[in-house]
Amino acid sequence: MAGRSTEALDAVSFRRCLGRSSTHQTTASLASVRRVIASWFGTGLLLRRLRTSDAGSGTLAAAVTLIIALALGAAGWWLQVVAAALVIALSLWAAAPFAAGEGDPGWVVVDEAAGTLVATVGLGVWPALLAFAVFRIADASKRLPGVAAAERLPGAVGITADDLVAGGWGLAAGWAAQLLA
Repeated sequence: MAGRSTEALDAVSFRRCLGRSSTHQTTASLASVRRVIASWFGTGLLLRRLRTSDAGSGTLAAAVTLIIALALGAAGWWLQVVAAALVIALSLWAAAPFAAGEGDPGWVVVDEAAGTLVATVGLGVWPALLAFAVFRIADASKRLPGVAAAERLPGAVGITADDLVAGGWGLAAGWAAQLLA
């Protein structure tokens, strides 16, 4: 193997020891990670597996995330903000390869998780439940201002943005209820 540096040979040997002798396997692994995150750790794939339809997958993922959001809220609103920011970033990254071919696939539900986390920041249980309901209605109907326009944005930004706008509507309703209570 004349012409190859010692570092290159060491890198090839290291990848072989890990069972990754090519970049194709590494790319496939990264695609699998993106699929797991995009499906919000499988919740987006569950209904398709049970009844061959993605319908309701977003609501299922949002409901699972609501439990997480309420638990984070008990630890402090700042933790909810950090979690929302992290999941928004994950949504933009994980949904990107699936946005090109399928638009907004029903099984990609990490965006619903992000919207749920946004909708519940700083809220108590009952206002958070109201915020969740408004978020899901706004996301599903696309009738509140900004939601449909955000969905028309290209790629992963459009997949994620409509849920963030809908989450903002939910947050506003939740805070109105919390302040009036």
